[in-house]
Amino acid sequence: MSTERSVSVRELMEGLNLTLFTPDADLERPITTVDINRPGLALAGYLRYHAADRIQLLGRSELSFLRGMDAREQALRLFAFCSYEQTPCVVVARGETPPDALFREAAMRRLPILGSHMVTTRAAAILSSFLEERLAPETLVHGVLVDVYGIGILITGSSGIGKSETALELIKRGHRLVADDAVVIRQVSDDTLVGSPPPLLQYLLEIRGLGVLNAMTLFGAGAVRTHKKVVMVVHLEAWQEDMAYDRLGIDEETIRILDLDLPLLTIPVRPGRNLAVIIEVAAMNHRLKRIGFNAAQTFSEQLARAIRDEASGTDTPGV
Repeated sequence: MSTERSVSVRELMEGLNLTLFTPDADLERPITTVDINRPGLALAGYLRYHAADRIQLLGRSELSFLRGMDAREQALRLFAFCSYEQTPCVVVARGETPPDALFREAAMRRLPILGSHMVTTRAAAILSSFLEERLAPETLVHGVLVDVYGIGILITGSSGIGKSETALELIKRGHRLVADDAVVIRQVSDDTLVGSPPPLLQYLLEIRGLGVLNAMTLFGAGAVRTHKKVVMVVHLEAWQEDMAYDRLGIDEETIRILDLDLPLLTIPVRPGRNLAVIIEVAAMNHRLKRIGFNAAQTFSEQLARAIRDEASGTDTPGV
């Protein structure tokens, strides 16, 4: 289930190491959008479409424009600019000092004014990137996330099917654990999902019969990751004798997580199958597909060609 998210001004200030000009301001104001506003038109007096719910970023142009006004006009413009309760904060770029009139209006409304030494365009990019990560749509998935050959694989399946044991074997084979049992998945862009563990479960692995293990303590820092892009999903299910399983791999299934469809492999589980090796091969095969080589498709085409040649009475070399 996805949840609505927000970031407080305090989190923004601490996360990006911004300067606080107004110590008595309300730093718990919520930021709910990743968009940044350059309020040039608002400072010029046109407020009809002013995006007051966004972070207001003042650069050299806006500050120069304000300083060119007489004191009365400046006070009137800043009074109107600061009057919106939904404005989370004002960020001043380039290490500039805000006008005294802005300090006065902000102090009356406890509006936070933050400072950055970055140039304005760079500050806008950093602010947007920070907010995109923190405000991304999020869902919690029951499963295990591992990094296998650089491929983020989400292993799902019913409780007791062997997800954590498979992850343990993968760690022993040199791969890395991201999250066990619960995986927080965020959609950080239109085509990217990033998984991470809940803070309480970071580095932990639960093995029935052994209990909770700390993967980093047991196997070292190289055996864990704090987050990883989710590229594919492997679903483990109990083997059913009457089930017709795909033996060629031509038909590709997908599963939808948030607003993105990911490749889905369903692997039947029964004694004697080495799931860790199967998942390793699945990761390598996925990498081959991404560079244009599909073994199943190639075999299918060769088989179809052999059938056509046999029907026409000719031989196909190498088949």
